[in-house]
Amino acid sequence: MDPDLDSRVLTLALARMVDALANSFLVVVLPLYIGQVVALPAFVGTDVSVASLQFTITPELLIGVVLSLFGFLNSFGQPFTGAFSDRSGKRKAFLLFGLALVAVGSAGYILLRDYVSILVMRALQGVGAAFTIPATVALVNEYSASDERGGNFGLYNTFRLLGFGTGPLVAGIVVSQGPYAVAGLDISGFDAAFLVAVVGAVVSFALVTALIADPEQTDAEAAEDISIQMRNPDGPGLDPVFALGIATIVMAFSLAVFAPLANVINDRLGQGEFLYSVQFGAAVLANVLFQYPLGQYSDRYGRRPFLLGGFVLLLPATLAQGFVGTAPVASLLSVVPVLDGSLLMVLLRFVQGIAIAAVFAPSLALAGDLAKEGQSGSTLSLLTMGFGLGIAFGTLFSGILVGFAFAVPFVVATVAGVGALCLVYTQVGETVDETAGIPAVSD
Repeated sequence: MDPDLDSRVLTLALARMVDALANSFLVVVLPLYIGQVVALPAFVGTDVSVASLQFTITPELLIGVVLSLFGFLNSFGQPFTGAFSDRSGKRKAFLLFGLALVAVGSAGYILLRDYVSILVMRALQGVGAAFTIPATVALVNEYSASDERGGNFGLYNTFRLLGFGTGPLVAGIVVSQGPYAVAGLDISGFDAAFLVAVVGAVVSFALVTALIADPEQTDAEAAEDISIQMRNPDGPGLDPVFALGIATIVMAFSLAVFAPLANVINDRLGQGEFLYSVQFGAAVLANVLFQYPLGQYSDRYGRRPFLLGGFVLLLPATLAQGFVGTAPVASLLSVVPVLDGSLLMVLLRFVQGIAIAAVFAPSLALAGDLAKEGQSGSTLSLLTMGFGLGIAFGTLFSGILVGFAFAVPFVVATVAGVGALCLVYTQVGETVDETAGIPAVSD
């Protein structure tokens, strides 16, 4: 670890890791909990007609509503909470309030066993995340010198992904090993998992309370004009941060289309759940390994080379996933006996993870470079919102598009990636100063 690393940035990264681990617990636990324990509404199983669309209300649909509600409230709430934190300058208060909401929601699952209450608790957590994320990235930005910003955002994302990646594994162990006897009480595996989520939020709360303070300039100089800019105020075209927000949606969409296709992929490649989990985790592992160094390199060599290179790498890595398991690919693999379809998918997911690492940390750093004094929350929230929306839309539309053909979700993501690459190339300038040998744009 870099000895010159700001301890406050490390504290925020650790707090975000613990919070992400606790939240990813719930992504695994809630579907099982709703299916096995929660009292579902009486209208489950009824047919519904909306215009010409007919569908049945199933438990799976209700589970999807709970999971997606968090993502949409979190994502759409971030520009507002980011702007409010800019006006007040009280980043720490917003962060602590959000963590408190997450803790309350996790505790509520233990006490409330009906579907509507579970829905309310998950909504509460989505609102809590909308408070914590913009405040956290704004603090990382305001604690960072311009030549350290990429590395600091890379470190933040590394720890966040470590928490998110390990949470599901730990959650599965905690639930499966229950019930537990604690102080003479029997605690189910589900309740134990919810308690772990509560503890995670409390630990994050304690770290922030003890070690984080609002930067002085945020207190004194919170900007009045915090409106979101779509057009570039300094020239033709789109505002570069707005363009990066759109590109971030596409990047996250490309990553997320893989997630809902577990059964289809396993059948297609003749593999089990373990290999799918390895493939899913390969992209997360690549992010963990490459976010920090690539963020640091963007401080030295500029943001644009990594943004453009990341999207160039993302396109073939995403497209090729849609054709693993086809006869032409199988014939190519026969040339390399040690590589089969399952291992090729692992490799492609790993390369895709490298591409996303090359894009995301430099994107946050570039947005931080351009953020005006007192506007870090509202500026950076465009990118964090974009990532959340991309994940939500990717998981939603992948399940629809795969009905046409297996390759279709990956082809659509790749076509969108071409558009994102063109958008970044034409609308986003460099912000690193000329000491790196790259001409910079002014704020």
